Amino acid sequence: MENVNTADQLKRIVIVGGGFAGVNLARNLFKNKSYQVLLIDKNNYNYFTPFLYQVATSFLDPSSISYPFRKLFRKTGVSFRMSEVVKVLPEKNTLILNDGSVTYDHLVFAAGTRSNFFGNEIIRQNAIALKGIDDALYMRNHLMKQLETAVKESDSVVREELLNIVVVGGGPTGVEVIGMLAEMKKYILPKDFPELSDAPGALYLIDGQPKLMTTMSDKTSRETAAVLDSFGVNVILNMRVLNYQDGVVTLSNGESIRTASLIWAAGVTANTFDGLPAESIGSGKRILTDTYNRVTGFDNIWAIGDISVQITDPAYPKGHPQLAQPAIQQGTTLAKNFLRLAKGKPMKPFKYFDRGDMAIVGRHHAVADLFKHRLHLKGFFALFTWLFIHVISLINVSNKIKTIFSWAIAYLTRDQALRMIFRSGNRNN
Repeated sequence: MENVNTADQLKRIVIVGGGFAGVNLARNLFKNKSYQVLLIDKNNYNYFTPFLYQVATSFLDPSSISYPFRKLFRKTGVSFRMSEVVKVLPEKNTLILNDGSVTYDHLVFAAGTRSNFFGNEIIRQNAIALKGIDDALYMRNHLMKQLETAVKESDSVVREELLNIVVVGGGPTGVEVIGMLAEMKKYILPKDFPELSDAPGALYLIDGQPKLMTTMSDKTSRETAAVLDSFGVNVILNMRVLNYQDGVVTLSNGESIRTASLIWAAGVTANTFDGLPAESIGSGKRILTDTYNRVTGFDNIWAIGDISVQITDPAYPKGHPQLAQPAIQQGTTLAKNFLRLAKGKPMKPFKYFDRGDMAIVGRHHAVADLFKHRLHLKGFFALFTWLFIHVISLINVSNKIKTIFSWAIAYLTRDQALRMIFRSGNRNN
């Protein structure tokens, strides 16, 4: 008789994290006949990280960039569990969760990163981070509350503090956030808050490097700085933020800026899990892997996406960039390797295809360095490329339609109707 694998006989792959890497791994294992697949995430939805800043600045609705795992995994053979990982026990092939435990045959860490405050606990407590939907909604509510408070404030000094906004970090996230805030200040505030049309208040972008967008070309950096200058943004380079307390941002040259809003986009560090040995952890707390994304020192533990660092690629001796494309490609490659293993075939090493870096500054200014900076774009062509690549990367057709529709409204009207303050918490509040 022919042997038939039952679900109990199949080897189990447990994926920790449902971002770009984890979801692409799971999707490429849909309806496979060799493995059980379980994805674990602390949220019950996937979200598109590059658009968080547009949710935070009221240009996109959260539902446009997020999608529930259980709907995504219907009739695919992939299971989902909403839990948080507490510890891994490699010797027992077991994950300890905040609500139980699960065993695995293969464990894949794809849990991404969190904001890096470089050990400054005061800034961590007082600044606004932007790493998830909750952060984006908090930032949106906070910014709208400051505007509503400023309308009622009669003291010009306090009003200026309420309207000043400082963004720390001159990479794509920081540049995109400050660009959208500049658009709001120029086109939306005069219509929604005419009481503040002549009020003081400035936008600041601060970075410790000598140029913006350090991973991109010098030409892109100069063009980005020029666009921000035309928006009236105060760009401060070669400067670190040392402290933020009682509404005062303290800079490394001793100067200070008073503000009620410090937005932190200055870097990330990998999420960590107890149970992995120190020799398996590399720079930025990323998990060290070989060319197949297998964790150093283990045969059945893997890491993909931002949480992993693969130093075997000569083109990227410090690891691949912590961007969407490496994560997507690693998830796809590892899925194919799992299917090869099931058939007794050798795995293929991961090879990253660099499609380039890009950012959008404001409503219609975009810059792009494509194919390892061999092709530079700006203006309309860069904007079209940015829109196309980001739309096709959204997880679902519904998300694509919602996002295109929202962008069309925002582009044509320079406006959106999403500036509501929704309070979470006890219903009696």
